[in-house]
Amino acid sequence: MSKALGTAVGRTSRRRLLRLAGGGITMAALGAGLTGCEDELATGGEGSTPPPRSASPEDGKAPEDGKAPAPLWTKSTSAQTYGDNDELVAVDGVVIASGDPLVAFDGASGEERWSLPDGAVPGAPLLLGDGTLYLESGQYDGSVAGYVPGSGKEAWRSRLGKEYRQPRPVAVDGEQVYVIAEILEADGSSHTNVIAALNSRTGKVAWKEQRDLGTQQNGVHAAVRGRYLVYTDFKNNLTVRDTATGKQVWTRKTTKTSYGPFVVHRDLVIVPQGQRLQAFALSDGSEKWSVRSEEFTAFREPSLVEDVLYIADSGRTLWAVEPGTGRKIWQSTALKDAGGQVPRQFVKVGGTLYGATDLDEQGGVHAFDAKAGGLRWTFNDRSGDHHAWLVATDGKRVFALHGKKLHALPA
Repeated sequence: MSKALGTAVGRTSRRRLLRLAGGGITMAALGAGLTGCEDELATGGEGSTPPPRSASPEDGKAPEDGKAPAPLWTKSTSAQTYGDNDELVAVDGVVIASGDPLVAFDGASGEERWSLPDGAVPGAPLLLGDGTLYLESGQYDGSVAGYVPGSGKEAWRSRLGKEYRQPRPVAVDGEQVYVIAEILEADGSSHTNVIAALNSRTGKVAWKEQRDLGTQQNGVHAAVRGRYLVYTDFKNNLTVRDTATGKQVWTRKTTKTSYGPFVVHRDLVIVPQGQRLQAFALSDGSEKWSVRSEEFTAFREPSLVEDVLYIADSGRTLWAVEPGTGRKIWQSTALKDAGGQVPRQFVKVGGTLYGATDLDEQGGVHAFDAKAGGLRWTFNDRSGDHHAWLVATDGKRVFALHGKKLHALPA
């Protein structure tokens, strides 16, 4: 199974620092704010979530115009997330948020299905491939593990080697798990890192290649498509390697690499770079198309959903783009008109597109008409939590994670 969305690792990243700095938050304020939020949610104060609904609105439409549906259920979780899309997944009837312990909730009822202490590094990506959930081990023992999502049972484990530290999965396909790890020096320090492929059946190392001096193992986003492994990093590198050998196919500097996911579609990698959204050929890195937003605006993170690329810009315009050509399908200014916050992650159920935002009173989870981008409603739990919103779907419900609160919304 190829992973279409980019994946981030290295959660002590500039992305998180930028997110917190952008909200003007100090660590003291964070502690006080979180305590207050928990108290309000427990006592039914101003920040409490609405009571569960017994019936679901049709096709993502609110029970009344402009009003968000109440959650089907809400659970407190152990989630420790940094705002990347792959920290919340819905699969095999369960929904899982990155945290310690790693807990899977039944998608329909919200009841706990299984719990795994030290199962994953908090904030690490939850990678799905060929029916297996792959994790960086929360025991920090140098291993990478695979679990059956529905039961939590271990199905696979691999180690890169004692000369490497903290192997972090970045992408997975039907045959291999791709990891980045620090290369240990004799004194226990590390100045370089390696990228490697582990066989997803045997756990054996298929290949490993040392990355250039000065590259980082943190802040990497990666995706796999066929014979190509694609990744970006904080050094403004866009790199493609051969999945069979690990050899570098091409690399290029990007002007403004996004701190979030990129999109891989067929033979293209599509990367937001400030005011430009660019598509490059996976085979040789040549530019195939480019789209430009309005002056003084910048593109946010893209999502590829049912062969349509959805992306918002900082001017609060929502775009639907044909990924193969860059042709605009539609643009919507509904968010700008409503004064809403810009979404940075999208999922779709039926005729409704759901977008998750960063921290903002006018943010949360937006529901849009997928045909034209009209804003139907916005769900916000009013907790004031500083974490970004994350969304996932099982096709029947939309799961919205905000801090340690997980909400199941009717889809």
